[in-house]
Amino acid sequence: MAGGAAAAETPLERGKYLVEGILTCGNCHTPRVQGGALNMARLHAGGPQSWETSEYKVKGANITPDRETGIGGWSANDVLRAIRDGVRPNGQQLSPQMPYAYYKIFTPSDLEAVVAYVRSLPAVSSKLPASVYKVAKMHVEIPAGADQPMPESAMKDPVKRGFYLVTIGHCMECHSPRTDGRSDLKNGLGKGGEKFEGPWGVSVSRNITSHPVSGLGGWSDAEIKRAITQGVGKGGRKLLPPMGFAWYARMTEPDLDAIVAYLRTVPPLE
Repeated sequence: MAGGAAAAETPLERGKYLVEGILTCGNCHTPRVQGGALNMARLHAGGPQSWETSEYKVKGANITPDRETGIGGWSANDVLRAIRDGVRPNGQQLSPQMPYAYYKIFTPSDLEAVVAYVRSLPAVSSKLPASVYKVAKMHVEIPAGADQPMPESAMKDPVKRGFYLVTIGHCMECHSPRTDGRSDLKNGLGKGGEKFEGPWGVSVSRNITSHPVSGLGGWSDAEIKRAITQGVGKGGRKLLPPMGFAWYARMTEPDLDAIVAYLRTVPPLE
């Protein structure tokens, strides 16, 4: 299996590891209770949080197999196309808020595992308002080097594996500056500076380039991994959501090592 999965891991186990870990699907697709904590009793049943740009207004969809309010009526291929291509069964383009631009790099086995796991979730009835699309076609920017499935053989290289994990984790989507909801992956990759408002107040995405001062160049491997999995900064400062610390805490040590190895190669930006 890709990304350092154990040899005995089943597709469902692999899918769960990805969906409930690096993909942080629940961060958008799970409702939150007062104070901002995720309502785990309604995992993946759709979130009340919404996103609006000049192109769309959407909420995190119900991705459980409920036939009336979720995706229970979708085939496995319908789910696969929605994840990889951002297309509904009726041909409607999904909002780029769903980071399908980052999912074209999925290895076939990982993509199939994710589909299998999502289709195995308990069905939860949760009707949400319909998405609003203001344009016929929405712009989607695919990260450089991520337009094709990653070869399974590349996973043996820690930096390539780290790039794969950071990409499917759509880390650069938040850690790059945005204009009208679009991340600047060409000129601002990893530079951070994007503001996020929520029950936690206002958080600002960090510079995760290799810059020695503004970025992570002066951080140790252990400090980077602690920030990812525990939400604790270099000086011990508690970091804020929507960074999915609890999801990332489920990642294996080899996968975390690979992510750090890749982040060390991100060109420095101040």
